[in-house]
Amino acid sequence: MNTGIIGIGRYVPEKIVTNADLEKMVDTSDEWIRTRTGIEARQIAEENEKSSHMAHKAALKALENANMSAEDIDLIIVATVTPDHPFPSVACLLQESIGAKKAAAFDISAACAGFMYGIVTAKQFIDNGDYKHVLVVGVEKLSSIIDWEDRNTAVLFGDGAGAAVIGPVSEGRGILSYELGSDGAGAKHLYQDEHIVMNGREVFKFAVRQMGESAINVLEKAGLSKDDVDFLIPHQANIRIMEAARHRLDLPEEKMSKTVHKFGNTSAASIPLSIVEEVENGKIKDDDLVVMVGFGGGLTWGAIAVRWGK
Repeated sequence: MNTGIIGIGRYVPEKIVTNADLEKMVDTSDEWIRTRTGIEARQIAEENEKSSHMAHKAALKALENANMSAEDIDLIIVATVTPDHPFPSVACLLQESIGAKKAAAFDISAACAGFMYGIVTAKQFIDNGDYKHVLVVGVEKLSSIIDWEDRNTAVLFGDGAGAAVIGPVSEGRGILSYELGSDGAGAKHLYQDEHIVMNGREVFKFAVRQMGESAINVLEKAGLSKDDVDFLIPHQANIRIMEAARHRLDLPEEKMSKTVHKFGNTSAASIPLSIVEEVENGKIKDDDLVVMVGFGGGLTWGAIAVRWGK
């Protein structure tokens, strides 16, 4: 039995904050933000809109896309660093709100690499025969932990949720290989005190190196080469980091997802938001080899090579 993605969905808040809006809030400019990050706008949740609310909306779309009901789900994994409460988990709140009555549920915290960690964890439960269908959600309300007076971080982040139903897929399709990693020595470079604190220079150096290495590693594990890659979905943190990963794989520009300009960095929601975008745009098709790679606070990273399709 092969394990892969059989349904996808996403949700982003209605409120859009542009770079021009931020110019009125902090000492920055649209040109400075665009040239250094590639970000032009980001979606921001309302005060009363929690991570569990956004996860709920993305999850329902993923279930619909998979042609399944919530009662078909055996396990819910939510990747987030912005839960509604320290406990109960967002996953438990989601389990109740969608009516996944037989599902176990827990959250994981791996920052921007969280969705990768969630997918790989889901695969283990399915491959072991313990569960058949797992709902994985990456969701963040980063606006709730941003210092809006810190121009180094306020311009970077947005809110949103992306969900995937993981389950059995046809022969030759599904997750071919993966890599997860962490380096706790780098924890001091990206963390939350009251707000997000980041050493941008150190995170940039780490990300440029690790994104490319991890992408190459999962290809080698799958017995594939750079020439086999049809599409790259990097974590949407910074266009320069993303471009470094693309160049490492020798891919043309049209074979890399770019949603950072309209969503900003949505942490664990970043990669699933991009998956939905590119499937809807027709850029990811059945039997395409797709490489997904992310990095985040921890420091953490993860990459997956998947043959797309059910």
